[in-house]
Amino acid sequence: MSLHLVRDLDALKQSLLEICALVEKSVVLAVRSLETRDAVLARQVIDEDDEIDSREVRMEEEALKLLALYQPVAVDLRWIVAAIKINSDLERIGDLAVNIAQRAERLTGTHPLRAYMDLELMADKALSMLRGSLDALFNMDTTLARKVCDSDDEVDALNRDNYDHVRQALQSGTEDFDFLIQALGVSRNLERVADHATNIAQDVIYMTEGRIVRHRDPSPGGTALDAGTA
Repeated sequence: MSLHLVRDLDALKQSLLEICALVEKSVVLAVRSLETRDAVLARQVIDEDDEIDSREVRMEEEALKLLALYQPVAVDLRWIVAAIKINSDLERIGDLAVNIAQRAERLTGTHPLRAYMDLELMADKALSMLRGSLDALFNMDTTLARKVCDSDDEVDALNRDNYDHVRQALQSGTEDFDFLIQALGVSRNLERVADHATNIAQDVIYMTEGRIVRHRDPSPGGTALDAGTA
């Protein structure tokens, strides 16, 4: 490997690290704005999303430049390809944080979310998955990455429970229709944050082992299955 490639790969990794930090902060603040009904904090998340978007574009350009300039192979090629995918997932997580913040703005002054659903528990689990996937990425920890993948079912189950709670509340004739729609949107966005965290964890496994693990074992207690190697 040339010294120039080593230098540029390090720069790419640093760019990815910086985007990770911004996205994690955005999700943390969005969840906090939701829990505290803080419209000012929610607006901060919304206003800072442009920075994440611009960094995502710059990093993709950097990665494509490396592919064209050095034509890397094996581990280096896998790392760059996975970094491009992770970069995209991070940008989408940033968008989801904005969606949560926008709903937090609309829910300002309403009664506690726990009146219908425990979104705070769901937020904690989704955020834990995001942090776990980022830790797995920067430590190249496939064991942690697999734990993140296995945690996705818990968030999916909570999202289904929230839909059931909303359906039951609407059938009972509640007047909180607008509130429930906003809260359900938050639930869906948190579920998608967990999905993207899972994608990142799967890409860590690909980076490290060259194995694609997108599919799930349908057997009871099954975990991610290898779908191929690269």
